[in-house]
Amino acid sequence: MKRPFLMAVLMLVCTVGFAQTKQLPKPDLQRKTLTVMEAFKQRRSVREYSARMLSDQDLGDLLWAAQGVNREDGRLTSPTAMNRQEIRLYVFTAKEVSLYDPKTHSLTQVAKGDHRGIVAANQPFSKEAPVSLLMVADMDKFGSKGEHAQAMVAVDAGIVTENINLFCSAAGLATVTRGTMDSKAISALLGLTENQIPLINNPVGYLK
Repeated sequence: MKRPFLMAVLMLVCTVGFAQTKQLPKPDLQRKTLTVMEAFKQRRSVREYSARMLSDQDLGDLLWAAQGVNREDGRLTSPTAMNRQEIRLYVFTAKEVSLYDPKTHSLTQVAKGDHRGIVAANQPFSKEAPVSLLMVADMDKFGSKGEHAQAMVAVDAGIVTENINLFCSAAGLATVTRGTMDSKAISALLGLTENQIPLINNPVGYLK
């Protein structure tokens, strides 16, 4: 009687573990998008979104374009100062908050429920987007906390958000770069330390 019970417990644990980590589809490097120059021409800030959730492929391609591994040595699509890779990319949806892992191209759940409101703060249009991408700088990983270091991590986050902007432009998605957010509530929800700083965010959705 004990063995079936133990097996059931193990299966439950495994199921819960798999539910917390989601493997994203491989980036579609052949997807049909605008050319680079066309994407620049079409890039604009959009504040209205369809409520329809992004497909796994579109979300995965978006995250890979933002911060994915594109070389065998583990370097990313978004360069960082001295290759510190100190920018953490969080994904807020109606169901959960997840952390993107560039090395495995997967999402790990860090909180359940809809917390897009704390990213939207006093700009409710942002909450209408099915996905909000949040960039957090890990100053400990950068290795310095001085004024120059703070400027460099801001530049690194800016590169990620511009990758997001250009992918959205090329793929026909809607987004806008924002600095507004409830940083205290975000830090509390994500369990951030004082050296992990929310910097910038992008609501993303299909065009309305």
